[in-house]
Amino acid sequence: MKYSQKVILKDGKEAWLKNGEASDGRAVYETFNATHAETDFLLSYPDENSYDPEQEAKFLDDKTKSNNEIEIIALVDDKIVGTAGIEAVGTKYKVKHRAELGISILRDYWRLGLGTALMKACIQCAKDAGYVQLELNVVAENERAIAMYKEMGFEEFGRNPMGFNSRTDGFQELVYMLLRL
Repeated sequence: MKYSQKVILKDGKEAWLKNGEASDGRAVYETFNATHAETDFLLSYPDENSYDPEQEAKFLDDKTKSNNEIEIIALVDDKIVGTAGIEAVGTKYKVKHRAELGISILRDYWRLGLGTALMKACIQCAKDAGYVQLELNVVAENERAIAMYKEMGFEEFGRNPMGFNSRTDGFQELVYMLLRL
């Protein structure tokens, strides 16, 4: 999928949201590792990154060529500061109406409206792709993220008390949320 939009952040800086392309592979790889080192709320740790820069480039190229999936990068001052994407739950008839959403942003760019802008972009892309349900899961302690998701219209539909096992905090409860498109 293709996407491109400029947004003004709360600090007055301009952010460019666009689909990631193969040429962004190394920078996205580095940003992924940085965001995953800064918080314990994401799925994995940097040492668990299953991609190298070349694999990341292929992933981005595949998403750009896809008609129903995307990986959006957020650039501020020509630096990738966050990513967000939608991915099909599956291709079988019973689940092809559903997509999953993931988002990560460098800590220095939290609370600037970038998360909201990336969420809106992903929601629009999910609608454009024909999905009728967008899903995510979030650590229950991540109250700011949950508040943003609810503001976007997501509803809680379940919890997993031992959804993540943090290296530092032990088990973390996951909240499952969905948005009917």
